[in-house]
Amino acid sequence: MDRPPLSTVAVVGLGTMGTGIAEVLARAGREVIGIDPDETAAAQAVLTLENSTARAVARERLTEEERQDLLARFRTFGDLQAAADADLVIEVAPEDFETKRTILRALDGIVRPTAIVATGTNALSVTRLASDTAHPERVLGMHFFNPAPAMKLVEIVSSVLTSPEAADAVTSLAEELGKQPIPVGDRPGFVADGLLFGYLNQAAAMYEARYASREDIDAAMKLGCGLPMGPLELLDLIGIDTARTVLEAMYAASADRLHAPAPILGHLSQAGLTGRKAGRGFYSYEAPGSDVVVPDALTPAASQADSGAREVRSVGVAGSGTMASGIAEVFAKAGYDVVLAARSEEKAEKAKSRIAASLDRSVSKGRISQEDRDATLARVTPAGSLDAFDQVDLAVEAVAEDLAVKQQLFATLDKVCKPGAVLATTTSSLPVVACARATSRPQDVIGMHFFNPAPAMKLVEVVRTVLTGDDVHATVREVCGRIRKHAVDCGDRAGFIVNALLFPYLNNAVRMVEEHYASLDDIDAAMKLGGGYPMGPFELLDVVGLDVSLAIQRVLHREFREPGLAPAPLLEHLVAAGCLGRKSGRGFREYARR
Repeated sequence: MDRPPLSTVAVVGLGTMGTGIAEVLARAGREVIGIDPDETAAAQAVLTLENSTARAVARERLTEEERQDLLARFRTFGDLQAAADADLVIEVAPEDFETKRTILRALDGIVRPTAIVATGTNALSVTRLASDTAHPERVLGMHFFNPAPAMKLVEIVSSVLTSPEAADAVTSLAEELGKQPIPVGDRPGFVADGLLFGYLNQAAAMYEARYASREDIDAAMKLGCGLPMGPLELLDLIGIDTARTVLEAMYAASADRLHAPAPILGHLSQAGLTGRKAGRGFYSYEAPGSDVVVPDALTPAASQADSGAREVRSVGVAGSGTMASGIAEVFAKAGYDVVLAARSEEKAEKAKSRIAASLDRSVSKGRISQEDRDATLARVTPAGSLDAFDQVDLAVEAVAEDLAVKQQLFATLDKVCKPGAVLATTTSSLPVVACARATSRPQDVIGMHFFNPAPAMKLVEVVRTVLTGDDVHATVREVCGRIRKHAVDCGDRAGFIVNALLFPYLNNAVRMVEEHYASLDDIDAAMKLGGGYPMGPFELLDVVGLDVSLAIQRVLHREFREPGLAPAPLLEHLVAAGCLGRKSGRGFREYARR
């Protein structure tokens, strides 16, 4: 039997999400029945829709006649009985099992037998909610993302009881609304939140451990990964109490300690510091509900020149690869004289040629003048030996990510470089202190983790060891400012900030595929459309290189000893098979050979 179209939809709960869903439906020509026992919430929903449609008219996206028709399609009521004529009911009540169960059971005696009932939960069991109703086959999950009018993703959650016809009907509706529906099974967090909240939890734990400041954690993930918001900013937006509820559900299902809510989430929730909606969470806001951050006791002091910094006029860069030439270009552009040393004159000249090509591209795009290009290149002196570093004030190594190789290089720098020279490693995963201990002056050694491509990426993670001198730290901070990079401070532990948060998220995405929970394409789409990520996890893994990703994940697992950080077997198998990503022509996906 053909199911009638879902032309009349009831939305139960007119908070921010419910109001957003109602707007999406009304804009798509559906008759929308908004239901909320709170008259203030219902009035606010109407006002919100009036304001958003007025803006659309002002921007000539709607005519006034279309606006009036749209507003007429949205009616509000205070009683569930208003849902009697609905073809679909979407419940968006607070994330509380008893509240949702009460609503869904009440609907049994109200809606028609052919009506579909959807819950908007992102943490509770759809199966448990459905099993308590008279018709579990018509109950499913329909998880929109906030703000619903803007976000394209809708996760369609089927339980083992859901009829395929019901799932197909709401999937078609989501497509007609201009959304991208993704089918998922019933487990806490589904795809997007299942990956997102583990990452947010680790960021909260990192902050709680005082490993890095809230500002540095957020800046690192925005600048290092291209994310639209930092994790602590995002927790404040979502609501710290909401995040804790989702994590509790995830932990109950997975028993993975990485999902156990960081204690700070509970402490803030119990104090009523739940984020933007309360006016204070990880940050302080102008007023409850405001997105304007205001200074508080934890706000860093206004930027001042670091005292005690050593003078840096010349820089040595060791290495001949892409990263080494990119870093040398960054320093030369900033006016430093740069010695670019490789294992041979030929390799050093080739690295300088790579800089020239990069500068030529900048000239062709109008980013720099020909004169600046020539002056920058003239400041780079290639050398076939580290002996050329005898007068540099700062030596930066960018050689292979191999501890033995780096330790040997630092032992050489110790002999070659003048007293007082700062020695920096660009390692992304190895202990900086192990490089420092290869010298007789560990107080002069620090980490400067640039991101690839170095000329374009603004972030530098400044990594202090327990032996690094204050003046060395001050020097590198000052240098970062001069080369126009954003420096974030972190300690010497595996992954620093970015990789420690990024790679467990990528590893968890691999586990989802391994468990046949969702497809590569659906997971990538979920994170781009639901999380605002510039790339999906599998796109990113193939770009980074599966072998590189596996090596970093192993380092994280070895240091933190968390079972949940163990590399996903599928990742290990692909690397063993030589499927390393784009560079090998095949990783999680296949690529045309160049």
